[in-house]
Amino acid sequence: MTIRVLLADDHSVLRDGVAALLQAQEGIAVVAHAQDGREAVRKATEFKPDVAVMDIVMPELDGIEATRLVHQLSPLTQVVILSMYSTTEHIFRALQVGAKGYLLKESAGTELVAAVRSAHAGRRYLSQKVTETVLDDYIREHQPTDPLGKLSSREHQILQLVSEGKSTADIARSLFLSPKTVDTYRSRLMQKLDIDSFAGLVKFAIASGLTPP
Repeated sequence: MTIRVLLADDHSVLRDGVAALLQAQEGIAVVAHAQDGREAVRKATEFKPDVAVMDIVMPELDGIEATRLVHQLSPLTQVVILSMYSTTEHIFRALQVGAKGYLLKESAGTELVAAVRSAHAGRRYLSQKVTETVLDDYIREHQPTDPLGKLSSREHQILQLVSEGKSTADIARSLFLSPKTVDTYRSRLMQKLDIDSFAGLVKFAIASGLTPP
């Protein structure tokens, strides 16, 4: 079965290059071109392509709003965003309006072919750089609410050893610290975690996956 593709980008040279790339692949055919967002919506409604490869910045109607309308007017058409923008705002907005894939123009090539095939199969596709951006943003947003994120590396190590039943002397030998320093670290991490007992530390460590129950 041939995957029918619509290309929407206001740069004709890029459209022609992408078209040549896709046409060279077995089972993929470019059936329509569009040079602005409104034309993309019109062509998607007319041709009912399996996949629309869409830029974000286009005249008349931007690619995000065009994607929203394509999703409404031609629901079987899956949209893959091909953009120069890698900010989380652009990525999330595209996914929120129904885009099935997002990749950067600088990484177009075999990734674009993979994205078109994945979108046609109903699978989401994010290029490696886009995935890294999304993950970095997620880590940045969630780190403050993660109790373990409050701990230093040394406190983390001591928490794990305490939860494994190691004594202060054992931990001191293992980490090449004095027993007094270990006690100081343990008191500090208990304060950070708002835990006031050894049993509470163990319970927290188990819940956090640091040690098996």
